[in-house]
Formats: sequence, structure tokens, C-alpha cells
Amino acid sequence: MKKSFSIKALAITAVLLTCTQGAFAEKVLKLGTVGFKGMPIGDAIDQALIPTLERVSGGKMKIEPHYRKSLCSEQSCGEQANQGLISLWTSSTANFGNFGTSLAIFDLPFIFKSIEDADRISSNWLAKKQCDIAAEEAGHVCLTVYSSGGFRQLGNAKGPIHVPDDMKGIKWRVTKSPIEYTLIKNWGAIPVPYDWAQLYQGLQTGVVSGQYVATPWQHVAKLHEVAQYFTEVSGVWSGNQLSIDKGQYDKLSAEERGWLHTAAKAFGDHVQKLDREWVKAGETAIKASIKEWHVPNEEEMKLWRAGAIDAWLNAKGAFDPAVAERVLEEQGLHDFIASLKKAGAL
Repeated sequence: MKKSFSIKALAITAVLLTCTQGAFAEKVLKLGTVGFKGMPIGDAIDQALIPTLERVSGGKMKIEPHYRKSLCSEQSCGEQANQGLISLWTSSTANFGNFGTSLAIFDLPFIFKSIEDADRISSNWLAKKQCDIAAEEAGHVCLTVYSSGGFRQLGNAKGPIHVPDDMKGIKWRVTKSPIEYTLIKNWGAIPVPYDWAQLYQGLQTGVVSGQYVATPWQHVAKLHEVAQYFTEVSGVWSGNQLSIDKGQYDKLSAEERGWLHTAAKAFGDHVQKLDREWVKAGETAIKASIKEWHVPNEEEMKLWRAGAIDAWLNAKGAFDPAVAERVLEEQGLHDFIASLKKAGAL
């Protein structure tokens, strides 16, 4: 009799454990990022993406973040997502190019006139349009596109620069980006590939005399201490994206996808706010200690934009000309549209 009772008790306990585990079962999405807490991407993951997903899903879906390249760098994070080792990943829109050209439009120089225009147009329609293409083309479902540092700005150690002719003959640090190389060359400077970690010393010693880097990163690296002349040309927007592997996304239920998109929207809104604050803080600190911060007038800006036309020609085929024209049209950049069409870039 006791043996029979024990078997029944064990059976009941097993059923209760199974039900309890089922009730509290959760889906954990592993996220790889180069971002970290203390900068907008990391803070927005921690303050918006993670808590929003947990809240809207009632704890049924959670995110396990891995910051500061602890799991992967930008390109390898995308590869690991495709392999099922992680689910979510962040990268620059430029590095997303390793998986397709759907986000290349965000990297075109002078596609956006201001950070406000970039945020508005991306949020209103452009990010969704290009992310829909990415889902089919890249093997990743792009959930949101956002800024990380606003625009690149020119800083130099030589003297005031108001128009491209003022850059002639100056050695200018560039990255491996073909767009950046083309811009700096067309503006008259001498492009010099140079390591980011050595840039402060390079500017200090005169190995290079200028750089084209997003404002908050110039402030973080204290480049304004050795390059005291700035020119607000903007031009190249520092676009970033958050994606999930398409194979994993397709296995989610409609409800789970809804939760994820809600969390991604909260993340996008929050990182946009934090990034603007970060850019403003960096600009304010730099302006307080340098010799000049020049804001070109519209006639001067036409000269800066003219140097970008070759970069658009080189990128032809990687973006939809009709979409690019719509973006420029919404910002009233009619002269730039005309120049691009005349050159055959649109």
C-alpha cells in the first residue's frame, strides 16, 4: 500500500514540476554587440531593449546581452547569428554591407542634411523600407536603424578650413572606407590610412594633421586637444543597426515577433535620444576649448557636397536612385539632386 502511494505521489510531483516548468519557460535571445554601458548603444540595450521585451512578453522572452566584443566583433556577430550561436547583433550600417547592400543608402555622403533629418526620415519610412529588403537579401531581419555618434566632422591642427580648397596638401587620416578616402581626396587633402589608437599622437607629431571622425568620439579620444580647428561639414552619418537572424526570426510565433518589434522600437527611440545628448555634450565640450568651430554657409556647403559626387558614382548599383532622390527631396536638397543627376549618379 505504501509502495502504491509513493508511486502516485511521485507521479503527481512529476506532473506538477512539468507544469511549473512550462508556466515559467522562457525564450532567451543571446545578443552580441561592440557597444557597452556608458555609451548610447549599451545604455539603450540595458534601459530599453531588455526591460521592454521582458515586460511585453510577461517574462516569456528575454535578452542575454554580451557587450564590448566579448562574443564577437561586428561582422563576426552577423556570422554567428547565421550559425545560430547568437540571435541578435548590432553593427554599423557599413559593416552590415558584408551581408548585402540593403543598408548602403545610409552611408551615402550628404544623404542627410542634419541629425534631425536623419532621425526623422529613418524613423518615418526609410529604415522599414530598407530593412524589409535586408530580410530577403541578407539573411538577417533588420529591426531598427539608428545613429551612433551623429555625423563625422572635420578637425585639423593646421588652421581654419572653410571650403575644400583650404584642405589642399594637408595629410588627412582616413579609415579603410572607400567613401571616406574619396571624399578626403576630392576635397584636396592627402588621404593617409592611420590607426585610430595612434591618432592622438599622429596629430600631435604632425604625421597627419586632420581627421574626419564623429564628434563624440573626437571628444572621447581628446583629439580636440591637438587639432583645434573644426569644420561642421557633416556629410557621413554614423548609421548603426540591430538585427536578428532570419532563420531564427521565422521560427518565432506571430506574438513573439510582435514582442520583439515592440522592444526594438523602444530601443530605437531611446538610443536616438541618448545619442543626440551624447553628440551635443561632445560638441559643447569641444567648442569650449578650441580655436574655431566653423559652420559653412549654403554656398560653402555646395562646394563640400560637390566632392561627394564621385562617392555616389562609385556606389551606383548599391542603392535605389528613386529612394535616394526621395530622401534628398524631403530635405529640399534640389541643387544636390541636380548635380547628382548631371553626373549620372542618380
